Amino acid sequence: MPLDSYLDNKNMIMTTNKLLNKNVLITAGPTQEAIDPVRFISNHSSGKMGYAIADAFLKRGANVILVSGPVAITLQHENLELVKVKTADEMYMACCRYFADADVIVFAAAVADYRPAKVALQKIKKQEEEFTIKMVKNIDIAFELGKVKTDHQITVGFALETNDEVSNAIGKLVKKNFDMVVLNSMNDAQATFGHDTNKITILKRDLVQKEFTLKKKSEVANDIVNEVFSMLIAREAFSADWNLN
Repeated sequence: MPLDSYLDNKNMIMTTNKLLNKNVLITAGPTQEAIDPVRFISNHSSGKMGYAIADAFLKRGANVILVSGPVAITLQHENLELVKVKTADEMYMACCRYFADADVIVFAAAVADYRPAKVALQKIKKQEEEFTIKMVKNIDIAFELGKVKTDHQITVGFALETNDEVSNAIGKLVKKNFDMVVLNSMNDAQATFGHDTNKITILKRDLVQKEFTLKKKSEVANDIVNEVFSMLIAREAFSADWNLN
């Protein structure tokens, strides 16, 4: 076997073994906040990126809990537990249920920041020239779970920005106690909601930036998993060295 092929196979085996039996919690897709029985507030998230990340972790031997908002995607695997939710509150409760046992948590969902203060019990009729909805703030899932994160856990967040992109991403990294932030720009063509491609920049706690070219979301997912894998390797090596000393 050629040396390059041997090294590729060895690296694949090492990666698979490193993620074998790791518990990975992933959020994906949009949330929906009801206005009345037939209307809701949501966003353009397709869930493609979150599902691609889940698939990449599964292929490397991880146990994945995927907490998903409403999407038109299917994913099946013997090591996958799919939890379907609609609202931000439902997503938060599901994440709370699995968070403590997760080794890696990836917050890839596009969670609604606000919800209607009151949900009408009946369909709202078109009567007035103007219609106002009072909104209240949803819980910040990543921020709240970041408060109870332990040293053995790795958390990954996403930042979709339109301006001051890097500074806003760093702000999220610090505020939400992330180990890594995946930055998307609305200014990059074919790299946001609904597309099968994405273009990302990864920022870690040391604030070193790693930029990637436009790729299929399946390839982007592999890049993200590789970065998580490198953090797991570094953390376990540090832990072993600390114990030896």
